[in-house]
Amino acid sequence: MSTYEPFAAIYDRWSADMVEDIPFYVGLAREADGPIVELAVGTGRVGSVVARETGRRVIGLDLSPGMLEHARRTGADLDLRLGDMRELELEEPAALVYCPFRSLLHLPTWSDRRRTFERIASSLRPGGRFAWNAFAFDHAIAARLDGQRQDEPVPHTLHYAVGDNRVDIVLDSGDSISLWWATRNEWLGLIEVAGLELETLHGGFAGEPFGDESREYVFVARKP
Repeated sequence: MSTYEPFAAIYDRWSADMVEDIPFYVGLAREADGPIVELAVGTGRVGSVVARETGRRVIGLDLSPGMLEHARRTGADLDLRLGDMRELELEEPAALVYCPFRSLLHLPTWSDRRRTFERIASSLRPGGRFAWNAFAFDHAIAARLDGQRQDEPVPHTLHYAVGDNRVDIVLDSGDSISLWWATRNEWLGLIEVAGLELETLHGGFAGEPFGDESREYVFVARKP
């Protein structure tokens, strides 16, 4: 599994343009009648706002000690835990588990994702929700960006390995992380094998219908 540790110092710059997801996850949190959990909490970009807007503590899980150290500095009511989402365990079933900013794509295999979905399902109370977003792969975008150095938001180069469903993000320092994309049917299959039910699939955070031109999956699943 990829690690964000080399990215901890620059992550806030990396994610600065991603703001439209925050109201979406805040809205789900306001509707949650029970514990709230963020997977891959990172520097607390989303979780800190969820905690402040709802007035409730958010459990935040991440594999990166550096990321968690940055999250502690937000001053928000976050219960930060170092851990792997594939091994999620909670003391009390959650009403909402969410994973923003495409972080499920750091899980490289179907087995990793299935394990994660099953752990989430077992950690939800009946009626509890699991929400996440991920990019929908576009061959034209990949062809345009593959191997091209970009200066924003920080200097980096993208390398696409289409046969492996993988994109590598390489910083000028040589540090890198990888994302493994999935199709709509793969996501739906994970929902099914975990014993969850699809509640909504949209093509954006404002509730846009998902269609051929959509470039983002925004999923909400529910535990029966």
